[in-house]
Amino acid sequence: MKRFHNKKLERILLILNYVKYLKLEIKKDFGFNVNDNNSNTYDAIVVGSGISGGWSAKELCDHGLKTLVLERGRDVEHIKDYPTATKNSWQFPHRLSTPLKTKTENPIISLAAGYGEDTEHFFVKDADHPYIQEKPFTWVRGYQVGGKSLIWGRACPRWSPHEFTSPSKLGYGMEWPIRYEDVAPWYSHVEKFIGVCGHRDGLSTMPDGDFLPPFDMNCVELDMKAKFDKHYTDRKMVQGRWAHVTQSSELFAEQGRAVCQARNKCMRGCPYGGYFSSNSCTLPWAKKSGNLTVRPHSVVESILFDEEKNKAVGVRVVDAITKKTTDFYAKIIFLNASALNTTLILLNSKSKRFPNGIGNDSETLGKYVGFHNYRGTAGGDIEGFEDKYFYGSNPSECMVPNFRNVGKQDTDFVGGYMCFMGAYRTNGDEKLTKAEFGEDFKEGMSRPGKWGAYIYMQGETILKPTNQVYLDKSNTDQWGVPLLVTDVSYDNNDEKMLKDFLVQGAEMLEVAGVKNIYTEDRGWAPGLDIHEMGGCRMGADPKISMLNENNQLHACKNVFVTDGACMTSTGIQSPSIFYMALTARAVDFAVGELKKGNL
Repeated sequence: MKRFHNKKLERILLILNYVKYLKLEIKKDFGFNVNDNNSNTYDAIVVGSGISGGWSAKELCDHGLKTLVLERGRDVEHIKDYPTATKNSWQFPHRLSTPLKTKTENPIISLAAGYGEDTEHFFVKDADHPYIQEKPFTWVRGYQVGGKSLIWGRACPRWSPHEFTSPSKLGYGMEWPIRYEDVAPWYSHVEKFIGVCGHRDGLSTMPDGDFLPPFDMNCVELDMKAKFDKHYTDRKMVQGRWAHVTQSSELFAEQGRAVCQARNKCMRGCPYGGYFSSNSCTLPWAKKSGNLTVRPHSVVESILFDEEKNKAVGVRVVDAITKKTTDFYAKIIFLNASALNTTLILLNSKSKRFPNGIGNDSETLGKYVGFHNYRGTAGGDIEGFEDKYFYGSNPSECMVPNFRNVGKQDTDFVGGYMCFMGAYRTNGDEKLTKAEFGEDFKEGMSRPGKWGAYIYMQGETILKPTNQVYLDKSNTDQWGVPLLVTDVSYDNNDEKMLKDFLVQGAEMLEVAGVKNIYTEDRGWAPGLDIHEMGGCRMGADPKISMLNENNQLHACKNVFVTDGACMTSTGIQSPSIFYMALTARAVDFAVGELKKGNL
């Protein structure tokens, strides 16, 4: 009996040793965490669930990593949590008008594009999430699972090769550590998965991509484009590139997404999945892998740095409801909390090694913050075409790619700007007045009115150290996290660019056949464009930048930043698809480094 027990014990020990050996080999070969006994330990942690966070989750899970996504806001489930998606205007208490009380209580967020009675549940309330404005800055935020991917504008033009080189070449910015060619295959990777519609125009200033069929221009836009093409050699009016599914495929069916219905109610949440959001696309895809855990109501306070291991080991989270603090651990961390929140977390991640914020050896963290200049707009009337209308409510716009300072300096300002442009038909007979009521008024309102046209700018701004954010030394929010101070403003270059647009915008409308043209400087504060960028910029030199060419902290190799904080310059195009492409590229690199045992 004694001999039998010894042999049995030997077999058990042999099996246990073999299992231990396998675990060590897996850990050695892939660098993944295999300690399933600790419920707070994952292979990867993603902070934020918006456009870039959803892509981090999708790519990490596709590579087989057990991934925790931390979202500071509430959970939002696709379709189920879109309460206003199918409502008509008369079903809202104020017929989609924002009440004075709401505006008074939310003077900042109520200014945001897309904010209204039908979408306010996807925007933060001012009082709930304070910050300190050293100079006027309108910080637009959406705290929920899906973040601002539920309320974004969906424009998806690629950056041009010029945008990577012009800042350093023309002397108004730092050298990018990457080029268009480095990102191009990842643009394609993203475009094919999310569905981007557009026309292939062969323009160097707005490169072609892997596009679905575009939305048609209406009859007036086609006429405007023809006049553009006849008059200009240096600029084009093209169909916009937008994150909408316009043609079905097996991939989109597998994602559970249908073709866009052209309702143009996108910011309410699309029950068809017609436009891309984290909620309808990347997060459900990641969930199907079995590798995803999403934890809402999780305010990330800081990144945990281990002095002995000389690397980050996890993050500290404050439960938004209970205020309880919990630490989560992982091999790699992706910061996708949006530019300013990511910068806040990095600044608040202090240790003996990094007294001024994790990775901040260059002392550039929080500096070089930028945005897009949207202040200029113009419009007017279109005569004729009263026997024509259009089908549906087109959720896209036409675009005029940049034509200023393309590869060489040709104006009294640096950088460039693109334009969004379009034509629309008003509601209501022109003879109606506000004083009329009754049957005639009702019938008049049911008849289409005149056509109108518009154009507005999206301008590049200069990233400079004086445009910065930092932590307030004495004030914290309700979770004990220091309040962010925004010290960001326009400069003389922005004013010169605006002035140029107001002249050129009016001219382009005139060329396109528009009458009674007006121009306007909307005069709003930075931030209302919702394209804040910088604070943790990429660069080849660790002495003047935070991140390398792979979006990896120079001084803390297992932390990656792939949202707007990483930007070396603002560029001209809408940046969201650039973030997605950079994210997929960075995850591919990070997983490779894990397999090599370098992280």
